[in-house]
Amino acid sequence: MAAAFSGADAVSIVLVDAGGTNIGSVRYALQRLGADAMLTADAAAIRAADKVILPGVGAAAPGMTRLRELGLVDLIRDLRQPVLGVCLGMQLLCTHSEEGDTPCLGLIPATARRFAEADGLRVPHMGWNRLDVARPHPLLAGLQADDQAYFVHSYAVPCGDWTVASSEHGRRFSAVVARDNYFGMQCHPERSAAVGATLLRNFLSL
Repeated sequence: MAAAFSGADAVSIVLVDAGGTNIGSVRYALQRLGADAMLTADAAAIRAADKVILPGVGAAAPGMTRLRELGLVDLIRDLRQPVLGVCLGMQLLCTHSEEGDTPCLGLIPATARRFAEADGLRVPHMGWNRLDVARPHPLLAGLQADDQAYFVHSYAVPCGDWTVASSEHGRRFSAVVARDNYFGMQCHPERSAAVGATLLRNFLSL
């Protein structure tokens, strides 16, 4: 069992209800750490939270459409507390996605690009891959050199100044990103066993 997050009682956490199909599993993963997250699309509740998590599974265009319909695009861009995008949520933090030629939130200056299909290279990328540390960061505290996380995605964010951990599937891509108060995990921490629990606990501790 994963160690509990020691500050759970003092931290308010919201999951942005943007329609991602992994919301329930992310919420349960947080509960296993002793952290109860409120699922909401209410702007005032999101603005008041200590930590904000933007989960998401699906396509970039519907994800951004949902955020616009909820009136949350400018709100998310203006947040000052730690914000975590998970899977599609991380890609939506970027400037653009090739998926549907979609303008995104513009918080990570990168474009999410589709993996090129080639012999022996399956798209979507699905399965366990090693997390390679690009630079030390509190999000990665406690991870070991050969630790792996679980991925399911067809689009990926390239490596850049924002990359704190990378992985590889035909090409190297950002697995964990950090820029200012915005963070992202392309992997599914809620499906990555002890490694995923460590990543989530580290985010809650920021």
